[in-house]
Amino acid sequence: MLTLRQIEVIRAIMMAGTVKGAAEFLGVSAPGISRVMKHTESQLGLRLFSRTHGRYVPTHEAADIFNQVSGVFRSVENLQHSIAALKSGETSTVCLAAVPSIAQHVFPNAIKQLRDDFPDLKLNLNTIKIEEAIDYLLLGKGEMAALSYKLDHPGLVMQPLYAGRLVAVVPTGHPLAAQSVVSVHDLAKDVLISIDPDDPYGAILAAPFYQNALPFDLSIQARTGQMVAALVAQGLGVAILDELSLASPAMRDGLAIRPIKEPTTFRAYAAFSAERPRSIFAERMLAHLKAEMGRVTVMRPANRT
Repeated sequence: MLTLRQIEVIRAIMMAGTVKGAAEFLGVSAPGISRVMKHTESQLGLRLFSRTHGRYVPTHEAADIFNQVSGVFRSVENLQHSIAALKSGETSTVCLAAVPSIAQHVFPNAIKQLRDDFPDLKLNLNTIKIEEAIDYLLLGKGEMAALSYKLDHPGLVMQPLYAGRLVAVVPTGHPLAAQSVVSVHDLAKDVLISIDPDDPYGAILAAPFYQNALPFDLSIQARTGQMVAALVAQGLGVAILDELSLASPAMRDGLAIRPIKEPTTFRAYAAFSAERPRSIFAERMLAHLKAEMGRVTVMRPANRT
């Protein structure tokens, strides 16, 4: 069997017409080209070139071999194009989703990094509720969902992304804004704005009250953390939210964000179908999400916002 190196030498001589020209084309010495050519003809038991007026001309008998050589190089060029297209994402579409607390700031930042990695990648992006993630992944609507809740489902693989905390959110000028740290006991006495506690995300926000055996009453229920923050900024009440929801500077206008005195936890996960292999795009998105969420922790305000 001919090696790729032998095929490369045959093609170079075909194109250049001389051993010297083939050597220059391949960036090697002319004697090296001659040795490869002699060994190839001896191996095949066939003369591939005849020398006419100082030039190497393909023999009539070897015409079919040269057609095959050209075909090999066309296949190699097509392979190189396919690899380049894969590296840029030119021929691929990836579908990704995030819950609202992540979709507001962290998710778009990670998508920007992903697009920098794969400039031609087509993207289909969605904002979903936690309870919608199972159908989104198992029905093949998307490849990955960034969630604020660990779903227990045999068809899903959950990968940790982030471990942070919840924070108190009050209007600027509110009496609690003067405190460097706010207790859930003080929040429970005020007008509360939050998500329905029966909602998975709402249950996360309500957990500090339950853990401290505090009765609480929601004066206003909203559907997303972003709406909760906007309502607090209007002076309609106080709230508990997660740090990822408040990562965008635009989200913090009119708000005083304070650490909560009592211990709190907020975690984020990437969910995948257990039946489907991950693409290189999803793996890269996973890395970018972790990095962006890490920046939220690093940039965490000490006490005051």
